[in-house]
Amino acid sequence: MKLLFVHSDHLEFETTDKAGPDGLAETEGVPMEGRMEDCVTVFITVESDDEADLDGVVENALTELEDVAGQLNTNDVVLYPYAHLSEDLAGPDAAKEVMQRLEAEMESAGYEILRAPFGWYKAFEVSCKGHPLSELSRHVAAHRDEDDDEAESEGEPDREPSEWKVMTPDGDVTNAVDAKESVGEDLVAFIEDEVEGITSNEGEQPPHVDLMQEKGLVGYDDLSDVGNLRWYPRGKLVRDALMEYVNDLVVDYGGMPVETPIMYDLGARSIDEHAGKFGERQYRFESGDRRMMLRFAACFGQFSIMRDMHISVNDLPLRIYEMSTYSFRREQKGEVTGLKRLRAFTMPDMHTATESMEQAREELRKQAELALQTSEDLDLNYEPAIRMTREFYEDNEAWVEDVVAELGKPSLIEIIPERHHYWSAKIDFAAIDGLGRPIENPTVQIDVESAERFDIEYTDGTDSHHPPILHYSPSGGIERVLAALLEDTASMDTPQLPTWLSPTQVRFIPVNPDSHLDYCEGLVDELEDADVRADIDDRDESVGKRIAKAETDWVPYYVVVGDREIEGETIGVNVRADDDEIDMTPADLREAVLDDVDGLPQKSRYLPRHVSNHPNFTGR
Repeated sequence: MKLLFVHSDHLEFETTDKAGPDGLAETEGVPMEGRMEDCVTVFITVESDDEADLDGVVENALTELEDVAGQLNTNDVVLYPYAHLSEDLAGPDAAKEVMQRLEAEMESAGYEILRAPFGWYKAFEVSCKGHPLSELSRHVAAHRDEDDDEAESEGEPDREPSEWKVMTPDGDVTNAVDAKESVGEDLVAFIEDEVEGITSNEGEQPPHVDLMQEKGLVGYDDLSDVGNLRWYPRGKLVRDALMEYVNDLVVDYGGMPVETPIMYDLGARSIDEHAGKFGERQYRFESGDRRMMLRFAACFGQFSIMRDMHISVNDLPLRIYEMSTYSFRREQKGEVTGLKRLRAFTMPDMHTATESMEQAREELRKQAELALQTSEDLDLNYEPAIRMTREFYEDNEAWVEDVVAELGKPSLIEIIPERHHYWSAKIDFAAIDGLGRPIENPTVQIDVESAERFDIEYTDGTDSHHPPILHYSPSGGIERVLAALLEDTASMDTPQLPTWLSPTQVRFIPVNPDSHLDYCEGLVDELEDADVRADIDDRDESVGKRIAKAETDWVPYYVVVGDREIEGETIGVNVRADDDEIDMTPADLREAVLDDVDGLPQKSRYLPRHVSNHPNFTGR
């Protein structure tokens, strides 16, 4: 299918004569004349190859239509059959069916559609707006070539397929599908998704989507674009703690924090070429007479900083880091899912300039190990996938074995026949959600193109060189980390977040607020002095309802305070992880929380001390 987009001040048409025998021309369900203002006019030619898979070509045409309409910021679309974009036309029945289905699908998605009838000669007038994006063309096939989480694509659908293996820490290598018999459940799910294309529980919503709303963490905003979320105090505390954790981790490793713009000029060759590596999933717009885009990661800004630096070989490895809040990708509406796939997200992003491929390999190994540390700190299981070109694998097979041995777990190996992207090797880590589908989180990549493209050089005192550059996110997108954490809770007998991420770590429930509240206040004061988040459920509700509230809020430690607790030396602490009540002194309780936290970030409480003052943000 060929598509020609014209961003129009107006399009007006009127039918004149039928273009063929009776039965060819549409006469029902479409207007014989029409006009639409401030719209995108789409001239459409359905080709013979499209008839082999009308479902696929309609689906992919809708993706292009929604993407271009989004770039042009319009919901008003004219669908105009136009046989003059190709000499290889589909039969009239197939062409009419495609036009009708495009109209129905777009109307159901909320677009205003004017469709010109098929099979007629028409007089038409179109006024083109004349800006750089006002005329666009697309060639749509039934099968799209969509790549990994970075959505990188160079539009080459007929590539030789990858070779897939599983390598164990002791160096054994097996065909990936055959290895399913001997590896764990999560790696089996990863292999089925990545290698076999088996989609588990297709159409079902991952558990975290309901949990994020039920627990008052994150919600949708119908006044914003899809895939842009709002964060309530409980969720924002978790998000902020995760961001602080990653910041500390990267700075300790040697990353130097910077902050860079969120929009870039597509008129710059380097920006346009690098953006092209990521296909069409971008927010693009005009600012005056400049074509701009919102960043999808911190690459542009950090490469710009490196370009303007004087870098000596003694500075390498040079690690520049940013918590890029926000990054943007214009995922299709059908792809946006809770915290897993978003249009606006928070991406910890570090770029490391290295002296040589030898140093780049060493950095990739170290950064992959650091990514696995996040899995331990977050108590998440990550399955590694090492992806590389065949040339890289054959030159570095022993090194790959060493990396898998150091990762300490069987790893999925993807061998790509030829390099089609800016990277020659990368390691991705995926958690598996409650439906058996991967959530790709940390990633580290060796980029062998961008230094030259962005004119980044270092000097060794004699000559200048383009450094290999690593792209690295030690945790992946912060929102995806929370998605993985919530998915993990869905399989727990007693669901809970790690104590360091629990919005309330300790809650006190006074049996009689009039006589027991002051004692609870003193306990909270002591805990807050030790940076423990504690609150008091002082509501005028039964003790049973307040206990149920603590359970619903997944509070790791809660205490019902009555006369016995005030008069004795110990208090009965309900420990969620053990599903048990344990007598502790207040000092023991403080130490139990701090042992759980074990040096990880401790944010102050984001909600008032008294639960009676907690607003209901979700209306549930």
